Formats: sequence, C-alpha cells, structure tokens
Amino acid sequence: MPASRVLVAPDAFKGTLCAAEVASAVAGGLRAARVEAEECPVADGGEGTIDVLAQALGGELRSASCSDPLGRAIEAEWLWLGDTRTALLEMARASGLALLREEERDAERASSAGTGQLILAARDAGAEQAILAIGGTATSDGGAGALQTIEAGGGLGPMKLRLVCDVLPPFERAAEVFGPQKGASPAAVERLTARLHELAARLPADPRGLAMTGAGGGLAGGLWATYRATLSSGSDFVLDALDFDRRLARAEAVVVGEGCLDGQSLDGKIAGSILARARARGTTVHAIVGSLDAEALERDWRELRSVQLAGTPQELWQAGERLAAKL
Repeated sequence: MPASRVLVAPDAFKGTLCAAEVASAVAGGLRAARVEAEECPVADGGEGTIDVLAQALGGELRSASCSDPLGRAIEAEWLWLGDTRTALLEMARASGLALLREEERDAERASSAGTGQLILAARDAGAEQAILAIGGTATSDGGAGALQTIEAGGGLGPMKLRLVCDVLPPFERAAEVFGPQKGASPAAVERLTARLHELAARLPADPRGLAMTGAGGGLAGGLWATYRATLSSGSDFVLDALDFDRRLARAEAVVVGEGCLDGQSLDGKIAGSILARARARGTTVHAIVGSLDAEALERDWRELRSVQLAGTPQELWQAGERLAAKL
C-alpha cells in the first residue's frame, strides 16, 4: 500500500519544461518508490497560466492575431469559458519575454500593443469579463502600447477587466526591478523609470505606490488607471481555481518547484503562496528546483524541509525517488 500522499505542485521551469511535465516526472519518481502522489501543476499569472487553467477548467482554446513585443505578426491562444462568457488571457502569449531571442531583448523598444489586441479579441468575441494573467513579459512601457491599441479599437465597451498579477512591486518600480532581465542597462533603467513617471502623470488615475501595478512592465497600472481594472494575485487566483486548499488538506507533504528559487520567489510568486498556505495547515514543504540562490535559501526559505536541484525529466524523476526515501 502507498506509504504517504504527496501533492506535487510545481510551476514551469521557464525555457525548458512546462509545469505539467515537471509534475509528471517528480510524481513518477515518487510512485516508483511506492509513495502516492497527486499531480497539481501550477502557475502565477506568467507563462503557462492558460495551460494550467485549461487543464483544470476546460473551456475552448481560441486564437487571435496580434503583434509580438517587437511588432511582428503572431497568433496567440486564449481560453474561452462559454458558460460564464469569460475570456482568460495571458500577456506572455502576446508580449512575453520567451517570444524573443536573448539578443532581441530591448526593454525600451518592446511594446505591449499585442496584449491590447488580445484584449480586443476577447471583447469582439462577446466576453462579459476578461481575466488577464500578467507576467513573464518583455515590456516596460507602462502599458502605453496596449492602451493606444485599445483606444484605437474603440475601447472595452461593457466588458469588465480583471488583472491577475505575478508580482507585487508598484508601477514606478517596474523598470528598476524587472528591466535588467528584459535587456535594460542601468542607463536604460533610468530612462524607463522616467518614462513611467511621465506616463503616470498623464493617466486618469495615478498608479504609483499601489501594489501589483508594476506587473507586466507597468501594464497592470495602466489598465487599472484607465479602465478601472481590478487587481488580484495571480498565484491566489490560480490556486483557488485549482481547488488547491482542498487538495492540500488531504496531503501529508507538498512539493514546490520552479526554474530558479530566489528572493523574488516570495514576492507574489506561486512557490511563496504555496508555502504560506502549507504553513497555515502545518503541512511540510519540499522544493525541487532547477537552480537556487544560496543566500535567499538561508534567508527566506528556511521553512523548507528539503531542497533538491534537478533540471531534466530524468533528474526530476530521481529527485522524486530521493524524496520518497526522506518521507
């Protein structure tokens, strides 16, 4: 008989494995060692959110023509929930960092216009509500590109807009915190920050100082200010949609996973949200990650019962087997 029940709840290992692939490999190793495991791939609003929600909620995958961050024509999938006339959109599909080669990253040039086109596609489909997952983006334009596109396309009409964000920093810190990973030099970060302040002064409401408005290079703040879009945690939204608390309640341990475990993993990211929910229930938490920041591990992640490094399906399977021995 199985000796234990483990909830395997990893995020994607960006650029290598999707969340479902990570969960399958770790759970396979646990089961091989005769430990009962439940797969629960997760996301926080960034890349892969639509895949996780489509698996959990069903719905119909649709496609919209839009522009990538550099203006090239692409097709972006989104999820239609017809029963509630809700569109689930993912900013990373239209304006994502993963759409660019590393040498193409240009935070000053990248535009969120494609995300505006995606929002208009949901409006034109008759959505009463659009839920936009914001994260994993190449842009730092404060949403200027998206706002211009939506206005040129006639606005949102009666459609309500809800933003589920993967990070907590406010609008004015978007370039400072996330610009470097999008290709911005220190001088570019200064210019981008000045541009964000200039945009904030022109918006119908000032997003500066408000948590989560820095998500998507400030797109969250631009949409909040212009269309009264609501802001909420992407991690909490996804976990609630997955009925995570019920699944956690019947587990003896939970496994989190992501490409890199560092200090930002607690800043609105899914691993930090799972750790908080597990702490409230007294459930032990283990981590299997592609890489980690040793200082952050000692400073921020001391509650973890164990941490293992693994980056390939075989390594993840073996990590699951080693975890079974600890249990």
